[in-house]
Amino acid sequence: MRALLHKWPEQNMLLALSVVVGILCGGAAVLLKVTIHAVHLGLASLFPGISWPYLLLPGVGMLLSLLIVKYIVRDNIGHGVTRVLVAVSRHESKIDRHNIWSSLVTSALTIGFGGSVGAEAPIVYTGAAIGSTLGRYMGLSYRGMTLLLGCGAAGAVAGIFNAPLAGVLFTLEILLFNLSMSSILPLLLSTVSATMVSYLFLGRTTQFTCTLAAFSMHNVPFYIILGIFCGFCSLYFLRMTLSLEDRLGKMTSPYLRWLLCAVSLGLLIFLFPPLYGEGYDALVPLLNGESADSGGLAACLHQPWAVPVFFAGVLLLKVFAMTFTNAGGGVGGTFGPTLFVGAVAGFVMASTVNLVSPGSIPVPDFVLVGMAGLMAGVMQAPMTAIFLIAEISGGYELLVPLILTASIAYGTTRLFEKYSIYTKRIAQTGQLLTHDSDQAVLTLLKTADLVETDFTPVRIDATLRELVDAVSVSNRNIFPVLDARHRFQGYVALSDIRHDMFRTDLYDSRHVYNYMRSAPEYVYADEPMERVMRKFETSEAWNLPVVGPDRTYLGFVSKSKIFNAYREELKDFSQD
Repeated sequence: MRALLHKWPEQNMLLALSVVVGILCGGAAVLLKVTIHAVHLGLASLFPGISWPYLLLPGVGMLLSLLIVKYIVRDNIGHGVTRVLVAVSRHESKIDRHNIWSSLVTSALTIGFGGSVGAEAPIVYTGAAIGSTLGRYMGLSYRGMTLLLGCGAAGAVAGIFNAPLAGVLFTLEILLFNLSMSSILPLLLSTVSATMVSYLFLGRTTQFTCTLAAFSMHNVPFYIILGIFCGFCSLYFLRMTLSLEDRLGKMTSPYLRWLLCAVSLGLLIFLFPPLYGEGYDALVPLLNGESADSGGLAACLHQPWAVPVFFAGVLLLKVFAMTFTNAGGGVGGTFGPTLFVGAVAGFVMASTVNLVSPGSIPVPDFVLVGMAGLMAGVMQAPMTAIFLIAEISGGYELLVPLILTASIAYGTTRLFEKYSIYTKRIAQTGQLLTHDSDQAVLTLLKTADLVETDFTPVRIDATLRELVDAVSVSNRNIFPVLDARHRFQGYVALSDIRHDMFRTDLYDSRHVYNYMRSAPEYVYADEPMERVMRKFETSEAWNLPVVGPDRTYLGFVSKSKIFNAYREELKDFSQD
């Protein structure tokens, strides 16, 4: 099979492989959903009618995942979508093979036991790992392997949601920024294949069954308000998540962190039961206009405002429940919680409006549209949000309010936050690929690959005689000056010694330090290329020294070498 495919042009090979990847990702998505459901049912049969164990079970699932990751996987597998982006920009689209199974197993345990996270990011990581591994096995180029990785991610989204178009848009908006129109066909084949596998095993039912009212123009102002509300909820979701992760990450003991997070999550679930698990079951009555069985604190109150106030608390605390789950050792994503919080945001707003003016707006419609609004803001992917919600609900009659609310929520978020929850941390390191081709090519260039090491170094206390000897055997006109510990001190240019190099009477009285210049900037081997180019601009230098820890000399990087590499990368980046 491998030998046969290798006889084909890579573009044709990718078409066949995209179908294979789609089938595998569809199977993985089905396996994850079935496993989570089976774990839920198994626990329900063990503890029938008893509620208190459900406060402890999420902590058990987190601990099991923590132990698997720590002692078997021995790798960080959290934040799946973010790690896929890093693999594309910094690791030549190579993802470790263990991610094919490790994310599946740990997320199934985490969510099956009630962890308040989503299964979508782990399945995206799994799908991307399937595509990356198959691309490596077939010996594809970086571009081909990247496209196959994208097919895996797209197929995973399509399989978990039964939403082929959303899978393609997710890959185009969030993961891969350098795709041409010819790349769309493999993505489509992958998502359709994954969706067919999901249909075969799970049926063609939509993820969320809704009872929707027809779109009415008089609701447009409310959809605009919902978009703005979702925009600010998105900002809260994104910034609070990252802030909590930073604070919890400062705890050095993973077991102490697990204990704190498990107890905190159990308390939140006790007070707000919809925070248990993915939370999708709690959305069913909201999407169908039924009475919300909120339980927890709301059961103690009998006021009309109790339910929207209760769900406002759920909206604010879902971020805490999600972060506690992940920080405590669980494995799950923000994709599902984003949809959950968006639905709750739509419910809170619609319920509040109807309490002020009874029957003004249809609550299920706003619950559904709120999901798209928050997804557009948090992930900064409005097209994915619009069509995903339409596909998973069958709510195409609400396409206009979906577009309106998602666009406003996206625009509101962008006013205050340039990056999505997936890209913010990567952008801070300068490793983020963007739709800007120049920026993307610079991101793909690695400083360590462009270091030139054919310079002849000289000691700082060497005589002019020794320096002239170095000139005689060197093909370069720059000579790095090092101390006894191989640390970079400066450099000598050939033009600096031209007037003295033929004066033999100075050979033993003059030394390298008499001619040495200081470097205007230092470059580090792991430094992002965008930052390196900024140093070239500010220093107006043509060559800059590359150093390691403690200023250990590694070589030089030059503008000409970067420009040549840039042209080659751009040629490959832009080809169809």
